[in-house]
Amino acid sequence: MKTKVLAFLVVVMFCMVNTAWSKDVKVGFVYVGPTDDGGWTFAHDKGRKHLESMGVKTTYVEKVNEADGYRTIRKLARTNDLVFTTSFGFMDPTLRAAKEFPKTTFMHLGGFKTNKNMGTYFGRMYQAKYLAGMIAGSMTKTNTIGVVGSHPISEIIRHINAFTLGVQAVNPTAKVEVVWINQWFDPPKEISAANSLMDNGCDIIMSTVDSPASLQAAKKRGFYSVGNDNDQTEFVGDNHLTATIWDWGIYYEHVYKQVKNGTWKSGQDWWGIETGLVKLAPLSPLVPEAVKQKVEQTTKDLAGGMEVFKGPIYNQKGELMLAEGKNHTDAEMLNITYFVKGIEGSLPKGAKH
Repeated sequence: MKTKVLAFLVVVMFCMVNTAWSKDVKVGFVYVGPTDDGGWTFAHDKGRKHLESMGVKTTYVEKVNEADGYRTIRKLARTNDLVFTTSFGFMDPTLRAAKEFPKTTFMHLGGFKTNKNMGTYFGRMYQAKYLAGMIAGSMTKTNTIGVVGSHPISEIIRHINAFTLGVQAVNPTAKVEVVWINQWFDPPKEISAANSLMDNGCDIIMSTVDSPASLQAAKKRGFYSVGNDNDQTEFVGDNHLTATIWDWGIYYEHVYKQVKNGTWKSGQDWWGIETGLVKLAPLSPLVPEAVKQKVEQTTKDLAGGMEVFKGPIYNQKGELMLAEGKNHTDAEMLNITYFVKGIEGSLPKGAKH
């Protein structure tokens, strides 16, 4: 009798474990831009499609205004077990929805607020920006490189600083000029900003926005460019020296499996170049072999623990922001609101995280 009871309990426990593992986890995505932007949202949607290739049921909503994100997030929370909100401006709406739907897991990109059922995630894209800066600094002829800035938030400021530090590592006399458009996706403004930078002597354009428009403007005038978020060679050809890109499928699979097997816990993930989440797109054949080799070695160094933000670092006014031998902590990097020495262009008042 005891043997039969024990066998029954074993079967019940197996079924419970098997049921937990085989739970049908549905995943929703909230996008700030269109899936065909060729950049930020396009890269996230590639990650979503990676989940679908695994048999995961997904859904998404594109072109969601950050100020009006709550309604969309709430709607997806009703029908999905896991919701990714993929832009900084969705932070507060995501937190509000997380408190309303405690059984749904929420992951917000780039923010700093969490809840028991809400975590944050991002990648150390500043590492790839540093590498891209090395390439641009090696190939500029005018020693002036232009950056089309999206929004003056800490994320973008950090990336422009890292790019500039990479430029300076190989070309200390080069400068970086920034023009802000205060948009994530606005091709006409992107083109206008790129042209103004080139009119001012910039012979390489680096983008921090979501479309390839500024890169196409550079190609039209015979200049090089560095893309953002996705390999944009198809839009520009060999003039596209490289791009700093994301492989979101790696991360989305990671979180999905945690939710599926019941091991997910709220936290703040910030994955580096060693994980494969952030990287450079294949380099243009126009990039000299010596530059490629230097970038390859620095990539290994970064994966091994090399710091991008290592003192001494000075701001535009020449004030010491990071002492010699010191590194910025993650908390400091997440709240950078100054431009490093060598950048021309102002930071609007109120630049924030």
